[in-house]
Amino acid sequence: MKGRFGAYGGQYVPETLMSALEELDGAWREAWHDPGFQLELKAQLHAFVGRPTPLYAAERLTEHFGGAVIHLKREDLCHTGAHKLNNALGQALLARRMGKRRIIAETGAGQHGVATAAVCARFGLDCTVYMGSEDMRRQELNVRRMRLLGAEIREVTAGSATLKEAISEAIRDWVTNVGETHYIIGSVVGPHPYPEMVRDLQRVIGDEARDQYLIAEGRLPDVVVACVGGGSNAIGMFTAFIEDRKVRLVGVEAGGSGPGRGRNAASLVGGRPGVLHGSFSYLLQDPDGQVETTESVSAGLDYPGVGPEHSLLRDIGRAEYVAVTDAEAVAAFKLCSRLEGIMPALEPAHALHHAGRLAGRLGPDGRVLVCLSGRGDKDMESVDGFQEPAEIEVGRRV
Repeated sequence: MKGRFGAYGGQYVPETLMSALEELDGAWREAWHDPGFQLELKAQLHAFVGRPTPLYAAERLTEHFGGAVIHLKREDLCHTGAHKLNNALGQALLARRMGKRRIIAETGAGQHGVATAAVCARFGLDCTVYMGSEDMRRQELNVRRMRLLGAEIREVTAGSATLKEAISEAIRDWVTNVGETHYIIGSVVGPHPYPEMVRDLQRVIGDEARDQYLIAEGRLPDVVVACVGGGSNAIGMFTAFIEDRKVRLVGVEAGGSGPGRGRNAASLVGGRPGVLHGSFSYLLQDPDGQVETTESVSAGLDYPGVGPEHSLLRDIGRAEYVAVTDAEAVAAFKLCSRLEGIMPALEPAHALHHAGRLAGRLGPDGRVLVCLSGRGDKDMESVDGFQEPAEIEVGRRV
Protein backbone atom coordinates (compact mmCIF):
# COMPACT_ATOMS: atom_id res chain seq x y z
CA MET A 1 0.00 0.00 0.00
CA LYS A 2 1.24 3.49 -0.85
CA GLY A 3 3.18 5.09 1.95
CA ARG A 4 3.05 2.02 4.19
CA PHE A 5 5.64 -0.18 5.83
CA GLY A 6 3.43 -3.13 6.68
CA ALA A 7 0.76 -1.63 8.93
CA TYR A 8 2.84 1.48 9.67
CA GLY A 9 3.16 4.88 8.02
CA GLY A 10 0.32 6.51 6.13
CA GLN A 11 -1.00 10.08 6.06
CA TYR A 12 -2.89 11.13 9.19
CA VAL A 13 -3.04 14.86 8.51
CA PRO A 14 -5.58 17.70 8.08
CA GLU A 15 -7.29 17.83 4.70
CA THR A 16 -5.52 21.12 3.98
CA LEU A 17 -2.20 19.26 3.78
CA MET A 18 -3.28 16.43 1.48
CA SER A 19 -2.76 18.36 -1.74
CA ALA A 20 0.67 19.54 -0.56
CA LEU A 21 1.67 15.97 0.26
CA GLU A 22 0.45 14.76 -3.14
CA GLU A 23 2.43 17.54 -4.83
CA LEU A 24 5.50 16.66 -2.78
CA ASP A 25 5.19 12.93 -3.50
CA GLY A 26 4.93 13.51 -7.24
CA ALA A 27 7.77 16.03 -7.32
CA TRP A 28 9.99 13.77 -5.26
CA ARG A 29 9.46 10.68 -7.43
CA GLU A 30 10.05 12.71 -10.58
CA ALA A 31 13.23 14.28 -9.17
CA TRP A 32 14.61 11.03 -7.75
CA HIS A 33 14.41 9.40 -11.18
CA ASP A 34 15.81 12.44 -13.01
CA PRO A 35 19.51 11.93 -13.89
CA GLY A 36 20.01 15.71 -13.78
CA PHE A 37 18.73 15.94 -10.20
CA GLN A 38 20.87 12.98 -9.16
CA LEU A 39 23.94 14.52 -10.77
CA GLU A 40 23.44 17.83 -8.95
CA LEU A 41 22.76 16.05 -5.66
CA LYS A 42 25.90 13.96 -5.99
CA ALA A 43 28.00 17.01 -6.84
CA GLN A 44 26.67 18.97 -3.86
CA LEU A 45 27.13 15.98 -1.52
CA HIS A 46 30.77 15.95 -2.52
CA ALA A 47 31.56 19.67 -2.63
CA PHE A 48 29.28 21.03 0.11
CA VAL A 49 28.73 18.10 2.50
CA GLY A 50 32.17 16.55 2.09
CA ARG A 51 31.21 13.03 1.01
CA PRO A 52 32.29 10.33 1.02
CA THR A 53 32.90 10.27 4.76
CA PRO A 54 35.59 7.82 5.90
CA LEU A 55 35.36 4.44 7.57
CA TYR A 56 37.53 4.52 10.68
CA ALA A 57 39.09 1.59 12.53
CA ALA A 58 38.69 2.41 16.24
CA GLU A 59 41.78 0.51 17.39
CA ARG A 60 41.92 1.77 20.97
CA LEU A 61 38.21 1.21 21.59
CA THR A 62 38.65 -2.29 20.15
CA GLU A 63 41.53 -2.91 22.53
CA HIS A 64 39.60 -1.49 25.46
CA PHE A 65 36.62 -3.80 24.97
CA GLY A 66 38.85 -6.78 24.28
CA GLY A 67 36.63 -8.33 21.66
CA ALA A 68 35.39 -7.62 18.16
CA VAL A 69 37.00 -5.09 15.85
CA ILE A 70 35.02 -1.83 15.89
CA HIS A 71 34.74 0.50 12.91
CA LEU A 72 33.05 3.91 12.88
CA LYS A 73 31.29 5.46 9.91
CA ARG A 74 32.37 9.07 10.38
CA GLU A 75 29.21 11.12 9.72
CA ASP A 76 30.57 13.58 12.29
CA LEU A 77 32.90 14.76 9.53
CA CYS A 78 30.04 16.01 7.35
CA HIS A 79 29.92 19.79 6.99
CA THR A 80 27.88 21.20 9.93
CA GLY A 81 28.85 18.17 12.03
CA ALA A 82 26.25 15.46 11.45
CA HIS A 83 24.42 13.26 8.96
CA LYS A 84 21.47 15.69 8.94
CA LEU A 85 22.95 17.66 6.04
CA ASN A 86 22.47 14.73 3.61
CA ASN A 87 18.70 15.06 3.94
CA ALA A 88 18.49 18.84 4.26
CA LEU A 89 20.51 19.28 1.07
CA GLY A 90 18.34 16.93 -0.96
CA GLN A 91 15.11 18.50 0.26
CA ALA A 92 16.41 22.02 -0.40
CA LEU A 93 17.23 21.05 -3.98
CA LEU A 94 13.72 19.62 -4.29
CA ALA A 95 12.11 22.76 -2.82
CA ARG A 96 13.99 24.92 -5.28
CA ARG A 97 12.85 22.64 -8.11
CA MET A 98 9.24 23.04 -6.87
CA GLY A 99 9.55 26.82 -6.73
CA LYS A 100 9.23 26.96 -2.92
CA ARG A 101 11.33 29.83 -1.58
CA ARG A 102 10.40 29.61 2.10
CA ILE A 103 11.70 26.72 4.21
CA ILE A 104 10.60 25.66 7.68
CA ALA A 105 12.15 22.99 9.88
CA GLU A 106 12.06 21.62 13.40
CA THR A 107 15.08 20.70 15.49
CA GLY A 108 15.89 19.06 18.79
CA ALA A 109 19.65 18.77 19.18
CA GLY A 110 20.00 21.63 16.71
CA GLN A 111 21.94 19.69 14.06
CA HIS A 112 19.00 19.48 11.65
CA GLY A 113 18.31 23.16 12.22
CA VAL A 114 21.93 24.05 11.49
CA ALA A 115 21.92 21.83 8.39
CA THR A 116 18.71 23.43 7.12
CA ALA A 117 19.99 26.94 7.82
CA ALA A 118 23.20 26.10 5.96
CA VAL A 119 21.48 24.85 2.81
CA CYS A 120 19.10 27.81 2.84
CA ALA A 121 22.09 30.13 3.00
CA ARG A 122 23.71 28.13 0.18
CA PHE A 123 20.69 28.49 -2.12
CA GLY A 124 19.26 31.83 -0.98
CA LEU A 125 16.09 30.47 0.63
CA ASP A 126 14.19 31.96 3.59
CA CYS A 127 14.57 29.78 6.68
CA THR A 128 12.50 29.45 9.85
CA VAL A 129 13.38 26.84 12.49
CA TYR A 130 11.11 25.75 15.34
CA MET A 131 12.89 24.68 18.52
CA GLY A 132 11.70 23.95 22.05
CA SER A 133 12.90 26.31 24.76
CA GLU A 134 14.42 23.43 26.75
CA ASP A 135 16.44 22.37 23.71
CA MET A 136 17.44 25.98 23.04
CA ARG A 137 18.82 26.11 26.57
CA ARG A 138 20.88 22.92 26.33
CA GLN A 139 21.90 23.45 22.69
CA GLU A 140 22.74 27.16 22.83
CA LEU A 141 25.76 26.80 20.55
CA ASN A 142 23.62 25.46 17.72
CA VAL A 143 21.06 28.23 18.24
CA ARG A 144 23.84 30.75 17.71
CA ARG A 145 25.06 28.87 14.63
CA MET A 146 21.59 28.88 13.07
CA ARG A 147 21.18 32.61 13.62
CA LEU A 148 24.61 33.31 12.14
CA LEU A 149 23.54 31.35 9.05
CA GLY A 150 20.51 33.62 8.68
CA ALA A 151 17.72 31.47 10.13
CA GLU A 152 14.86 32.81 12.21
CA ILE A 153 14.45 30.73 15.38
CA ARG A 154 10.92 30.40 16.76
CA GLU A 155 10.95 29.28 20.37
CA VAL A 156 8.33 26.73 21.40
CA THR A 157 7.33 26.80 25.06
CA ALA A 158 4.36 24.41 25.08
CA GLY A 159 4.45 21.03 26.85
CA SER A 160 7.93 19.71 27.53
CA ALA A 161 9.34 22.34 25.12
CA THR A 162 11.38 19.74 23.23
CA LEU A 163 11.32 18.10 19.80
CA LYS A 164 7.73 16.82 19.84
CA GLU A 165 6.35 20.32 20.41
CA ALA A 166 8.70 21.82 17.81
CA ILE A 167 7.37 19.41 15.17
CA SER A 168 3.78 20.22 16.12
CA GLU A 169 4.39 23.95 15.70
CA ALA A 170 6.15 23.46 12.38
CA ILE A 171 3.18 21.46 11.08
CA ARG A 172 0.82 24.27 12.16
CA ASP A 173 2.97 26.74 10.21
CA TRP A 174 2.91 24.50 7.14
CA VAL A 175 -0.88 24.17 7.24
CA THR A 176 -1.17 27.98 7.29
CA ASN A 177 1.46 28.71 4.62
CA VAL A 178 1.38 25.61 2.48
CA GLY A 179 1.39 27.42 -0.87
CA GLU A 180 4.85 28.99 -0.71
CA THR A 181 6.48 26.87 2.02
CA HIS A 182 8.31 23.56 2.06
CA TYR A 183 8.73 21.75 5.38
CA ILE A 184 12.09 19.96 5.63
CA ILE A 185 11.37 17.24 8.19
CA GLY A 186 14.63 16.09 9.76
CA SER A 187 13.97 12.39 10.28
CA VAL A 188 12.11 9.37 8.86
CA VAL A 189 8.91 10.43 10.63
CA GLY A 190 5.78 12.27 9.58
CA PRO A 191 3.27 11.51 6.83
CA HIS A 192 4.12 9.87 3.52
CA PRO A 193 6.30 10.60 1.53
CA TYR A 194 8.68 11.86 4.25
CA PRO A 195 9.76 8.48 5.72
CA GLU A 196 10.67 7.17 2.25
CA MET A 197 12.19 10.43 1.04
CA VAL A 198 14.41 10.96 4.07
CA ARG A 199 15.48 7.30 4.00
CA ASP A 200 16.49 7.55 0.35
CA LEU A 201 18.48 10.73 1.02
CA GLN A 202 20.22 9.14 4.03
CA ARG A 203 20.97 5.76 2.50
CA VAL A 204 24.20 7.22 1.13
CA ILE A 205 25.57 6.48 4.63
CA GLY A 206 24.98 2.75 4.35
CA ASP A 207 25.85 2.45 0.67
CA GLU A 208 29.23 4.07 1.29
CA ALA A 209 29.85 2.12 4.49
CA ARG A 210 29.08 -1.24 2.89
CA ASP A 211 31.47 -0.67 0.00
CA GLN A 212 34.16 0.72 2.32
CA TYR A 213 33.81 -2.20 4.72
CA LEU A 214 34.21 -4.79 2.00
CA ILE A 215 37.40 -3.07 0.84
CA ALA A 216 38.79 -2.73 4.37
CA GLU A 217 37.85 -6.14 5.77
CA GLY A 218 37.05 -8.29 2.75
CA ARG A 219 33.77 -9.22 4.42
CA LEU A 220 30.65 -7.66 5.92
CA PRO A 221 30.33 -6.80 9.61
CA ASP A 222 28.59 -9.15 12.01
CA VAL A 223 26.60 -6.30 13.54
CA VAL A 224 25.63 -2.78 12.44
CA VAL A 225 24.73 -0.43 15.30
CA ALA A 226 23.12 3.02 15.18
CA CYS A 227 21.24 5.28 17.57
CA VAL A 228 17.50 5.76 17.05
CA GLY A 229 15.42 8.80 17.88
CA GLY A 230 13.25 9.42 14.84
CA GLY A 231 15.68 7.06 13.17
CA SER A 232 17.15 8.64 10.03
CA ASN A 233 20.83 7.80 10.55
CA ALA A 234 19.90 4.24 11.51
CA ILE A 235 17.65 3.67 8.48
CA GLY A 236 20.29 5.30 6.30
CA MET A 237 22.81 2.77 7.54
CA PHE A 238 20.52 -0.28 7.83
CA THR A 239 19.04 0.00 4.31
CA ALA A 240 22.27 -1.11 2.64
CA PHE A 241 22.45 -4.25 4.81
CA ILE A 242 18.80 -5.34 5.08
CA GLU A 243 19.17 -8.05 2.43
CA ASP A 244 22.36 -9.36 4.08
CA ARG A 245 20.56 -11.66 6.51
CA LYS A 246 23.71 -12.65 8.40
CA VAL A 247 24.30 -9.02 9.40
CA ARG A 248 22.51 -8.13 12.64
CA LEU A 249 20.95 -4.66 12.74
CA VAL A 250 20.74 -3.05 16.18
CA GLY A 251 19.06 0.27 16.94
CA VAL A 252 19.85 1.96 20.26
CA GLU A 253 17.23 4.18 21.87
CA ALA A 254 17.47 6.67 24.71
CA GLY A 255 17.02 4.87 28.03
CA GLY A 256 17.04 8.15 29.96
CA SER A 257 17.18 7.63 33.71
CA GLY A 258 15.76 4.11 33.42
CA PRO A 259 12.54 2.17 32.81
CA GLY A 260 9.20 3.70 33.68
CA ARG A 261 6.74 6.24 32.31
CA GLY A 262 8.27 9.60 31.51
CA ARG A 263 11.82 8.51 32.32
CA ASN A 264 13.12 7.61 28.83
CA ALA A 265 12.49 7.97 25.09
CA ALA A 266 12.61 4.30 24.07
CA SER A 267 9.55 4.00 21.81
CA LEU A 268 10.42 0.65 20.27
CA VAL A 269 11.51 -0.89 23.56
CA GLY A 270 8.62 0.30 25.69
CA GLY A 271 5.97 1.78 23.40
CA ARG A 272 3.00 0.58 21.41
CA PRO A 273 1.54 1.55 18.01
CA GLY A 274 -0.36 4.81 17.65
CA VAL A 275 -0.57 7.99 15.57
CA LEU A 276 1.82 10.92 16.02
CA HIS A 277 2.67 13.73 13.63
CA GLY A 278 0.82 12.25 10.69
CA SER A 279 2.10 8.68 10.87
CA PHE A 280 1.13 5.36 12.49
CA SER A 281 4.11 3.94 14.34
CA TYR A 282 5.38 2.90 17.76
CA LEU A 283 5.19 5.65 20.36
CA LEU A 284 5.21 6.16 24.09
CA GLN A 285 1.66 6.66 25.33
CA ASP A 286 -0.32 6.21 28.49
CA PRO A 287 -3.20 3.70 28.87
CA ASP A 288 -5.62 6.33 27.52
CA GLY A 289 -3.55 6.85 24.36
CA GLN A 290 -2.12 10.22 25.38
CA VAL A 291 1.49 10.79 24.27
CA GLU A 292 3.91 10.48 27.17
CA THR A 293 6.57 12.96 28.15
CA THR A 294 10.13 11.78 27.55
CA GLU A 295 13.48 12.14 29.21
CA SER A 296 16.98 11.98 27.73
CA VAL A 297 20.29 13.76 28.19
CA SER A 298 20.40 13.74 24.38
CA ALA A 299 18.15 16.35 22.78
CA GLY A 300 18.25 14.54 19.44
CA LEU A 301 16.78 11.32 20.88
CA ASP A 302 14.26 13.03 23.17
CA TYR A 303 11.18 12.14 21.09
CA PRO A 304 8.22 9.85 21.97
CA GLY A 305 7.86 8.31 18.51
CA VAL A 306 9.93 6.65 15.80
CA GLY A 307 9.92 6.18 12.04
CA PRO A 308 7.39 3.67 10.64
CA GLU A 309 10.01 1.57 8.84
CA HIS A 310 11.76 0.93 12.15
CA SER A 311 8.43 -0.24 13.52
CA LEU A 312 8.13 -2.79 10.72
CA LEU A 313 11.75 -3.95 11.13
CA ARG A 314 11.06 -4.49 14.83
CA ASP A 315 7.89 -6.48 14.23
CA ILE A 316 9.38 -8.79 11.61
CA GLY A 317 12.55 -9.30 13.66
CA ARG A 318 14.95 -7.96 11.02
CA ALA A 319 16.28 -5.33 13.44
CA GLU A 320 16.51 -5.43 17.21
CA TYR A 321 16.19 -2.41 19.47
CA VAL A 322 17.67 -1.79 22.91
CA ALA A 323 17.89 1.12 25.34
CA VAL A 324 21.00 2.75 26.81
CA THR A 325 20.76 5.07 29.79
CA ASP A 326 21.94 8.66 30.09
CA ALA A 327 24.77 7.64 32.42
CA GLU A 328 25.98 4.95 30.03
CA ALA A 329 25.87 7.34 27.05
CA VAL A 330 27.81 10.06 28.90
CA ALA A 331 30.43 7.50 29.93
CA ALA A 332 30.78 6.36 26.30
CA PHE A 333 31.07 10.00 25.19
CA LYS A 334 34.02 10.48 27.54
CA LEU A 335 35.62 7.15 26.72
CA CYS A 336 35.60 7.68 22.95
CA SER A 337 36.97 11.19 23.39
CA ARG A 338 39.80 9.98 25.60
CA LEU A 339 40.74 6.84 23.66
CA GLU A 340 40.18 7.87 20.04
CA GLY A 341 40.47 11.65 20.07
CA ILE A 342 36.96 11.72 18.60
CA MET A 343 34.22 13.53 20.52
CA PRO A 344 30.94 11.86 19.53
CA ALA A 345 27.57 13.52 19.89
CA LEU A 346 25.51 12.18 22.78
CA GLU A 347 23.17 10.53 20.27
CA PRO A 348 25.74 8.08 18.78
CA ALA A 349 27.36 7.77 22.22
CA HIS A 350 24.34 5.59 23.04
CA ALA A 351 25.27 3.35 20.10
CA LEU A 352 28.92 3.29 21.12
CA HIS A 353 28.05 2.02 24.58
CA HIS A 354 26.03 -0.88 23.20
CA ALA A 355 28.71 -1.59 20.57
CA GLY A 356 31.09 -2.19 23.46
CA ARG A 357 28.71 -4.73 24.95
CA LEU A 358 28.45 -6.52 21.61
CA ALA A 359 32.19 -6.45 20.96
CA GLY A 360 32.88 -8.26 24.22
CA ARG A 361 30.33 -10.95 23.43
CA LEU A 362 31.46 -11.52 19.84
CA GLY A 363 35.15 -11.99 20.62
CA PRO A 364 38.19 -11.09 18.49
CA ASP A 365 36.86 -12.70 15.32
CA GLY A 366 33.78 -10.48 15.39
CA ARG A 367 33.21 -7.24 13.53
CA VAL A 368 31.04 -4.30 14.64
CA LEU A 369 30.18 -1.25 12.53
CA VAL A 370 28.84 1.85 14.30
CA CYS A 371 27.24 4.89 12.68
CA LEU A 372 28.91 7.85 14.39
CA SER A 373 26.13 10.18 13.31
CA GLY A 374 27.46 13.47 14.70
CA ARG A 375 30.13 15.26 16.67
CA GLY A 376 29.83 16.30 20.30
CA ASP A 377 30.84 19.97 20.49
CA LYS A 378 27.17 20.84 20.95
CA ASP A 379 26.89 18.57 23.98
CA MET A 380 29.72 19.87 26.15
CA GLU A 381 27.44 21.74 28.55
CA SER A 382 25.10 18.76 28.90
CA VAL A 383 28.02 16.45 29.64
CA ASP A 384 29.72 18.87 32.04
CA GLY A 385 26.47 19.41 33.93
CA PHE A 386 25.47 15.74 34.07
CA GLN A 387 25.26 14.28 37.56
CA GLU A 388 26.58 10.74 37.23
CA PRO A 389 24.81 8.39 39.66
CA ALA A 390 27.70 5.97 39.86
CA GLU A 391 30.77 4.89 37.94
CA ILE A 392 29.73 3.21 34.71
CA GLU A 393 31.76 0.47 33.10
CA VAL A 394 31.29 1.21 29.42
CA GLY A 395 30.36 -1.71 27.25
CA ARG A 396 29.01 -3.97 29.98
CA ARG A 397 25.67 -4.19 31.72
CA VAL A 398 25.50 -2.61 35.19
